[in-house]
Amino acid sequence: MKVVLIIVAIVTALYAAKVVEVSKEYQTSQKCKSCHLQIVKDWEQSWHSKSHYLKDEYFRATSEYVARKTRKSLNSVKVECATCHNPRISVTSTGFDYEVKVLMKLDKDSEVNKATQNSAISEGINCVVCHNIDKIHDDRDSSHRGMNRVSWTKSGTMVGPFSDSKSPYHKTEHRDFMDEKSDQLCFVCHANDKSVEGLVFTDMQSEYKKSEKGCVDCHMGPKVSGVAATLRLDNGKSKKRDIRAHTFSGGHVQSLWKDALGLSMWQKDSDIIIVIKNPQPHNIPSGFGSRELIIDVSYKNANKEIDSKSISLTRYYKRKRGKASIPHLAIEASEDMSIPALGKRILKVKNVAGASSVNVKVYYRLVNDEVRSILNLKEAIWSKKSLITSTNLKLK
Repeated sequence: MKVVLIIVAIVTALYAAKVVEVSKEYQTSQKCKSCHLQIVKDWEQSWHSKSHYLKDEYFRATSEYVARKTRKSLNSVKVECATCHNPRISVTSTGFDYEVKVLMKLDKDSEVNKATQNSAISEGINCVVCHNIDKIHDDRDSSHRGMNRVSWTKSGTMVGPFSDSKSPYHKTEHRDFMDEKSDQLCFVCHANDKSVEGLVFTDMQSEYKKSEKGCVDCHMGPKVSGVAATLRLDNGKSKKRDIRAHTFSGGHVQSLWKDALGLSMWQKDSDIIIVIKNPQPHNIPSGFGSRELIIDVSYKNANKEIDSKSISLTRYYKRKRGKASIPHLAIEASEDMSIPALGKRILKVKNVAGASSVNVKVYYRLVNDEVRSILNLKEAIWSKKSLITSTNLKLK
């Protein structure tokens, strides 16, 4: 038994990401606030700041569900998820030896427990995650994500989009993935989401189609004149920069859906043809496997609704023995019903006798009914329908 544990420990060490210690003065965003106030304020409203287990109900419920169904310890699942959710965690893998300790209740003072409970990672994706990346290893295969796709700078070295930036508090260096190649940085984590059974349920990098839009154009917004750092190093003044908001807005932000999809429809004999166009460079819905588009169709005679139907564009997942599943445990998935990047989806519904007009509304929802039920999610945001667009057709 001892020999087995030693072998497991060696193999684990060989494949674990390299840990680079972050000095205490750089571990939390509060240390950055004195010079980068507005940027940190933006970040505090972002979902990056909530990527920790304790701050996201969906993440927390998923982690606990995976732990139960795979019979792994919750901490082992947390460490696996930390690959993207908490990439600066001090322990990057667990093994059979740790699981034995958990079963024997000998894990209380283990390095794994200390790592998952360390307040230094409680901010999730904070400043020292993105701004401490030294190199992105695109040469590694797609199974390498998050912390396994990057190498880190030494503690106290921050990288950014400006080659002339200076600070008395840390070393600064420029990296091209902070400006002209920023998509590369996003795809460190937002790519190749795989279930524990090896099913890829979302891969934003492979579905992405290069256009005039990059990830940051929507999710950080346009560049505006402002101040990245308040230090008065430019002839006694703070240096003006073209900067973007660090809110990292996503599908949970209603304003992001303005003009996100195009909608048109026409009558063809006894059918209503609905065309939804996606001008975005990635599929919609995307991001996680359980996201959903809902198309509500309302048939009216004058102003009175006489019939209605709802169409769901989402994916459903099954695990072993055909049981309904969350994406992270799935062995198979239903057909991908998302609207492809820079593409369209055509739907056909039957007309209803007596209808003089048809109204169609397209909504977005973060989690479909099935997964929300499996995880028993309570927060309203997961069931909220966000209106994207609508149109009306008078019938002949």
